[in-house]
Amino acid sequence: MAIKIRKEDALNYHTQGKPGKIEVIPTKPLSSQLDLALAYSPGVAEPCNEIAEDKENVYKYTAKGNLVAVISNGTAVLGLGDIGPEASKPVMEGKGVLFKKFAGIDVFDIEIDEKDPQKLIQIIKSLEPTFGGVNLEDIKAPECFVIEQTLKEQMKIPVMHDDQHGTAIISGAALLNALEIVDKKIEEIKLVVNGAGASAVSCTRFYMSLGVKRENVVMCDKEGVIRNDRPELDDIKKEFSTDRDIRTLTDALTGADVFLGLSAGNIVSQDQIRQMGPNPIVFALANPNPEIPYELAIEAREDIIMATGRSDHPNQVNNVLGFPYIFRGALDVRATAINEEMKLAAAKAIAKLAKEPVPDIVNKAYGDSKISFGTMYLIPKPLDPRLITTIAPAVAKAAMDSGVAKNPITDWTAYELELQERIGIDQRLMSRVISRARKNPKRIVFAEADNIKILKSAQIIKDENIAIPILLGNSQVIKQLIQEHSLDLQDALIIDPFTDDAKIEHYSRILYEKRKRKGITPQEAKKMMRERNYFGSMMVELGEADALISGLTKDYPKTILPALHVIGVKEGVDRVAGMYIMNTNKGPYFFADTTVNVNPTAQELVEIIGLTANAVRFFDIEPRVAVLSYSNFGSAKGIIPSKTALATKLAKEQFPDLIIEGEMQANVAINEEIQQENYPFSAMVQKKANTLVFPDLSSGNIAYKLLSELGNSEAIGPILLGMNKPVHILQLGSSIRDIVNMVAIAVVDAQTQNQ
Repeated sequence: MAIKIRKEDALNYHTQGKPGKIEVIPTKPLSSQLDLALAYSPGVAEPCNEIAEDKENVYKYTAKGNLVAVISNGTAVLGLGDIGPEASKPVMEGKGVLFKKFAGIDVFDIEIDEKDPQKLIQIIKSLEPTFGGVNLEDIKAPECFVIEQTLKEQMKIPVMHDDQHGTAIISGAALLNALEIVDKKIEEIKLVVNGAGASAVSCTRFYMSLGVKRENVVMCDKEGVIRNDRPELDDIKKEFSTDRDIRTLTDALTGADVFLGLSAGNIVSQDQIRQMGPNPIVFALANPNPEIPYELAIEAREDIIMATGRSDHPNQVNNVLGFPYIFRGALDVRATAINEEMKLAAAKAIAKLAKEPVPDIVNKAYGDSKISFGTMYLIPKPLDPRLITTIAPAVAKAAMDSGVAKNPITDWTAYELELQERIGIDQRLMSRVISRARKNPKRIVFAEADNIKILKSAQIIKDENIAIPILLGNSQVIKQLIQEHSLDLQDALIIDPFTDDAKIEHYSRILYEKRKRKGITPQEAKKMMRERNYFGSMMVELGEADALISGLTKDYPKTILPALHVIGVKEGVDRVAGMYIMNTNKGPYFFADTTVNVNPTAQELVEIIGLTANAVRFFDIEPRVAVLSYSNFGSAKGIIPSKTALATKLAKEQFPDLIIEGEMQANVAINEEIQQENYPFSAMVQKKANTLVFPDLSSGNIAYKLLSELGNSEAIGPILLGMNKPVHILQLGSSIRDIVNMVAIAVVDAQTQNQ
């Protein structure tokens, strides 16, 4: 009997709708005859017919839009030369891994046994129906120039020879930043290029598009300076030949500002480096050995700025900073080409990113807590997760502005989330919070502003217009840290509680009035006010700041106590509670209480449930609360099951509109199938719990920390619940990303308080 398939089922099997985009589902079940019929015959005929009617539908119903061909004929593999297509395959496969890892792009590597440029062009062009883009790799010069240019003219998908343009884009970004550091104008510098292959030629052309003057360029090859009087110059070398009376690399380097080496190792001496002009910029990019060893170059000149292609030295010019994200942006707007505007946008985006505070995740990856913009850090590190959300949008925008985008992006916030998801980062919830914060930034007082993490976070929230930072601490220390790390916080308000006697006098009188029947004397109140958590809390209490952030360097109880003394809890609230947001690959979960109440009673659990439910609604999410235990609906006896069962009963009475269930085990709470099969009466039988209330502090704290370490989940918090005004306590040792997230939450909290 034939299986009948609806057209809609067949088409839906092959596609998945997303906001502003249709994307191929990477996997589908094949566990039944119906699945097989949808995946292949006869169901597959439906998308075939749709594409036959309109070829553009190939992007809708197939993987073409996320598929790049990495193609080589093996004629210029790394520094190994013409070793053949088979020997090039490991490099091409490795390139595919990098595309997937860093940008979520699928790759077929294709090694072609053909050296004739015209034949190779025809072979590659014939592959256009299969791929969304073509990355040419390891094809020797000068043939590579003709091959790329012809394919760009004949094909309607992005084509880029990465050996040419990748190095040009990355080193171009490094050049822009190096010139900024040494305060030289790009149109005035003297550039010496050693090497005349594909990379050298493309880098030189690209530097000229950035502003280098043609008359200030000298190019050398194995025979010395490329001069007009040299016989049998090809067209490429003629483009950079000169009439000047210089013949050797030594002649060329005398007084030069920039040396770009894309040639061979160990061919530049210390004496030649010493002959360059002041603050020389040396990009010795030959691999695996640079034109001059890093150690010798640094020894020759104290004022040198040095970059190599090696990962064991600062400023590695690595093409992985470019090609994954350039193709990502090009594919996402369905660009018909990768043009000069897109390459320039990529270089400028890379250069700009290097000036921003470095995330902790990058510092940890490289074992260096002091990475910051300067001579040792001209361009971002390859493992920086911000690269995809920095470069891809810049490339996409340039494609749109230059008229080569067939599928323009309209929602850039959604696009950034999509990019993060491609590499395993889901910031959907926090992106919404940050977006809300930007609409009405508030004044955030940092009680620990003499910590570099706090200052870097303050820089980010200032740059991103999330909040207005107020910095508490020793003003000299803070200003010195700002200067050492090249931060732009000179205009931020800095307050030193130890020197502001007028405020101390005013604040201490108010604290004394609040606490005089709690055993505090006027002298003690004055002493307490010199402690920054008391001082910052009073600023919030008096409306001189909108929220307090603290706790990075102190234990939680020591940080929360001043806020409780000065600000106190909301009316009708008897106790505060702590909540963590756990960002998992299954969406966000809310854990409480994880930080404050050690062993709450059933009635205290009810209050925690109410506070937590309100906090979840704060994030525009409907709370579905599970009260956790080691028992399922009375399956086991004990103090904890009895307490949590009573808390559930009382909470249902107090909050009749709240979806709440318990007592129940954690796995049952988040598994609808178990509930449907065993507990069909559960209030969450159709929708799993998203808010988990733990019976005591120990279980909640252990759960969130285990999930953070073993479950590949991000913990956001702790979020303090029940305070009368916004106070948020950081986890000891929080990362910069954690701090920025907490600031955004504090800003939105303050916005809500003012409504």
